[in-house]
Amino acid sequence: MKKIELLSPVGNIEHLYYAIYAGCDAIYLGGTDFNARNYAGNFSRDELKEAINIAHMYGVKAYITLNTLIKENEVEKCIDYIDFLASINVDALIMQDIGMIDYVRKVYPNMEIHASTQMHIHNIEGLKFVKKLGLKRAVIARETSIDTIKQMKEANIELECFIHGALCFSYSGQCLMSSLIGNRSANKGSCVGSCRLKYSIVDKNDRRQNKDDYPLSMKDLSTIEDIKTIIESGVTSLKIEGRMKRKEYIYLVTSVYRKAIDAYYNKEKFDLSNTIKELKKIYNRMFTKGFILNESDNINAFRPNHMGIKIGKVIDNKKGIKIKLDEPLNIGDGIRFLNSDLGFMVTNFKKNGNIVTIPCNKNVKINDVVVKTTDKKQLDELKNLKPLKIPIKMVITLNVGKKIELVLKDGKNNIKVYSENLVCKAKNYPLDDLTIERQMAKLGDSIYKLDGIDIIKDDNIYVDIKELNEIRRKGILKLNEKRCYKIDQVKKDYYITLKDYPRKQLKTALISNESDFKKVKNFDVVYSENIKNTVLKLPVIMDEYKNYDGKLLVSELGSVYKYKNVDIDYTLNVTNSYSVAFFHSILVDKITLSVELNFEEVEKLIDNYHKRYNKHPNLEVVGHGKIQVMVSKNKITDQDMYLKDRFSNLFPIINKGGYTYIYHFLDRNFNDDLYYGIGINSIRYDYEKEI
Repeated sequence: MKKIELLSPVGNIEHLYYAIYAGCDAIYLGGTDFNARNYAGNFSRDELKEAINIAHMYGVKAYITLNTLIKENEVEKCIDYIDFLASINVDALIMQDIGMIDYVRKVYPNMEIHASTQMHIHNIEGLKFVKKLGLKRAVIARETSIDTIKQMKEANIELECFIHGALCFSYSGQCLMSSLIGNRSANKGSCVGSCRLKYSIVDKNDRRQNKDDYPLSMKDLSTIEDIKTIIESGVTSLKIEGRMKRKEYIYLVTSVYRKAIDAYYNKEKFDLSNTIKELKKIYNRMFTKGFILNESDNINAFRPNHMGIKIGKVIDNKKGIKIKLDEPLNIGDGIRFLNSDLGFMVTNFKKNGNIVTIPCNKNVKINDVVVKTTDKKQLDELKNLKPLKIPIKMVITLNVGKKIELVLKDGKNNIKVYSENLVCKAKNYPLDDLTIERQMAKLGDSIYKLDGIDIIKDDNIYVDIKELNEIRRKGILKLNEKRCYKIDQVKKDYYITLKDYPRKQLKTALISNESDFKKVKNFDVVYSENIKNTVLKLPVIMDEYKNYDGKLLVSELGSVYKYKNVDIDYTLNVTNSYSVAFFHSILVDKITLSVELNFEEVEKLIDNYHKRYNKHPNLEVVGHGKIQVMVSKNKITDQDMYLKDRFSNLFPIINKGGYTYIYHFLDRNFNDDLYYGIGINSIRYDYEKEI
């Protein structure tokens, strides 16, 4: 049985070492462009090359995140970046943009590509689509249950799933909240965490329905207690979220899951007695087992940040803050009073048994719960890491009149090197085994440690110590070269076959009930989810596929794979001419562009399509109505309501098919003639979101 991969996040070079020392099998990291964590440290091009070499030296694979949507004005820069990545031995690219995926598949056919979770792969049909496209692995949606994962294995493609870290309220790739209200796109790596903000859930009469202030803020995922179940589901890789977390977090979480995985394969019991507490100390928003393990209580509406661990409660507040402790408290720890919303680092206190008094004149409440959000002792222990050394064995042969032969073995590679000079007969002081072993063990700053040496030699020989040092150095360099393997990439020409579409000026509409027909009697096409005599619009979450006749408007990749006569909706995130060309090449008739594109970006996309392919595309834009900004498996209200933000904007909440849909508070209202003028064939009026 092939051992499951443990995949760790890396935000900078220091993170890299912490992940490796903790025992990861692979890392994922991003450059300064085109990755979905713009606010992580990230890597320059030189740093990426260095990071990949370091990872490979330790036997760790390196996956590069190129997992954002690429707008038309970024395409050439992205292609240049792809060329660079193809030259530095990356093990795989993690990608979202369908046009750039198609480009890489054709231009670099040997490049391994993994479908990012931003591609919204949540069913077996979606897996079949990306497999047919030539991808080796898919990072499945975090909402996917273990039962569905077992069925997904039938697609015969590698599966990667998240096992620990932050969760998004919306399905990844389907959240437009940050983009449309703050011009900071999650699909461009700039999410501002809209789901972590305060909201009220209100009815039509503006009556608040929620008790706590953060109805969209998710708990953190932790599956450490059920790692056996996940391993046996058939996934290939277990992924830890956290490229923006501190290095100590990366080390602790990676090492904990490393031990749990190893215990499973060694058929040993993994001791969880202190593990959960340590994980909570380093970071938690409260833990959930998540949808992967069928837990539906996934929201911590009380507060959106680190909850720490409970260490006691306030028993007096007159002369300082007096706390009765349930857990130890030390100088340098960070604490927070949950109900008073006060937090600080402890620099001084008096102790009397399990009661401490902290000098502080802030107003805190009696019986307030005290949590420890930073444990200095834990962090100090995690910072004092010893470098990881790879054990190697040596066999050195020294025969008079012959060159020294040195063999190095690291468990996978066998390296053989020879000295420049010959072994001599000793005149005075013959070379002994202890001296040889001592010199060969001087591995200094290398990543290796000597784990045994066999010395085969004639009696009464002499070799200069410098000769031993040189052959050791030569052997290590050759072993390094072998471990830093080269991945050959053959570059080919990009090609595609496309149909030329006529220019049109059509009006389409999306409606939700039959009474809307009077609004759309003069429209060319009418979409709906369940109304006769309309083009059927399929939902963005597809749990089952039925047989349909006629044209469909589809919203996710599984439907593109399953059905033949389709148009695609904006939820497929088409932002550049390469993506348009790809979908047209697989016989998608009409493409609704991403709502994240402005007028100038749409115009540039169409111009470049004309120039590159000498064809006209068949494109639609949503020009009127409210846009879906989130779709979630989490239920936050039983009835259709509104999400009210701190500016009193009202986002409609609609429950459909067991899922929560949230829509923008503003209506789009395009100038139709402007869009027709640049080559848009259809403009949609969306009447669906009225509640």
